Amino acid sequence: MASNVRPQRVAIVGRPNVGKSTLFNRLVGRRLALVDDLPGVTRDRREGEARLGALSFTAIDTAGLDDAAPESLAGRMLAQSEAAVRSADVSLFVVDARAGLTPLDRHFAAILRASGKPIILVANKSEGAAASAGRLEAYELGLGDPIPISAEHGEGLAELHDALAEQGFGESETEDEGPGKAIKVAIIGQPNAGKSTLVNRIIGEERLLTGPEAGITRDAIAIDWTWRGKAFRLFDTAGLRRRARVAGKLEKLAVADALRAIQFAEVVVLVVDVTLPLEKQDLQIADLAEQEGRAIVIALDKWDLVIDRQRLRGELIEKTKRLLPQIAGVALVPVSGLTGEGADKLIEAVVKAHAVWNRRVSTARLNRWLPETLERHPPPAVSGRRIKLRYLTQTKARPPTFVAFCSRPEALSDAYRRYLVNALRQDFDLPGTPIRLILRKGDNPFAGRKRKRV
Repeated sequence: MASNVRPQRVAIVGRPNVGKSTLFNRLVGRRLALVDDLPGVTRDRREGEARLGALSFTAIDTAGLDDAAPESLAGRMLAQSEAAVRSADVSLFVVDARAGLTPLDRHFAAILRASGKPIILVANKSEGAAASAGRLEAYELGLGDPIPISAEHGEGLAELHDALAEQGFGESETEDEGPGKAIKVAIIGQPNAGKSTLVNRIIGEERLLTGPEAGITRDAIAIDWTWRGKAFRLFDTAGLRRRARVAGKLEKLAVADALRAIQFAEVVVLVVDVTLPLEKQDLQIADLAEQEGRAIVIALDKWDLVIDRQRLRGELIEKTKRLLPQIAGVALVPVSGLTGEGADKLIEAVVKAHAVWNRRVSTARLNRWLPETLERHPPPAVSGRRIKLRYLTQTKARPPTFVAFCSRPEALSDAYRRYLVNALRQDFDLPGTPIRLILRKGDNPFAGRKRKRV
């Protein structure tokens, strides 16, 4: 049945030459807008049907925001951009992470705040270390956590997807018809680990082709499924071998499809063959999911073949603690794709991991916790000067991301950063999920300021 609901609209705005048209082309999937290094190529606003993961919306490319007289060409271009903002449900405010903030960025950030429309701050051109300073500088705009992307290279789109979803952007009609928003789960692992067999047991039907041969699955197959009234979208993926062993165009395409499934998932289930448990490739796949910021659950498949279960489980728990400290506390769930043993417990672990991944800790709790944590283990002195951590806040969830303001962030050792992350994980019950800790120089940025709701 056709729907009469207006598609949700996203205006892409920012000063000239920050990469708005490149982002527009990336979202609509083809080169609709002209792109050049010369500023001001875009004049009229251009609309296109965009898709990002499971989200569909109308993207609006706009002229670069420039301060000019209303009757001039630049002024009329600005009026078109302002009209796009008024017509949009959300504005993507794009800044150049390599160039850093300019007075024009700050001027138009104030204009966008006054519009009363939701704003997502996007730090484009964030590839490489040279963009780090400009990306952190974008916090000064007071528009929340800047999303680092590279529109040219397609990096950071999963985080942009999550930000749009948090603004209430819906997914496809089939997902919206389910009981609540579907949890997106990617089933990943090495070839022949039993991924497709396990998915068939979970959903209770022979939905996926299985067999003893490795590499049967090529495409990432999406399956909509409901469990105890909760909606899921499961993605069965091709097995991920070591890069050196990936051969042929079809396998390369299948691996790329699996990697995209990880990027757009919320929870990643790593299926491990317990007859060959936690090989180097398993650890690398887990690390990849952690780097993408996904919640992680490890399924110990072929558990029906294990004789001394208690001993093996204890060994795997110890091995995981030692080899995967970046996801300490990750759930290890024994399952059998052949018999269906442990299928319900696996989904329960997925739901719990999803909840942890979405968890938020109030700023008040964090700043009561910070002095106690520093007292237990003070920051080290560097060149005779003690590093001072003054303020901590959580800027986003999915995964939990914290910003700490301190006197010399560049001097704080990786070991002390790990101490803070582990303490956050333990004291605020954040097991098995990636935790991001960003260090910024300065005092409490909100001291003496009254919070203004936009």
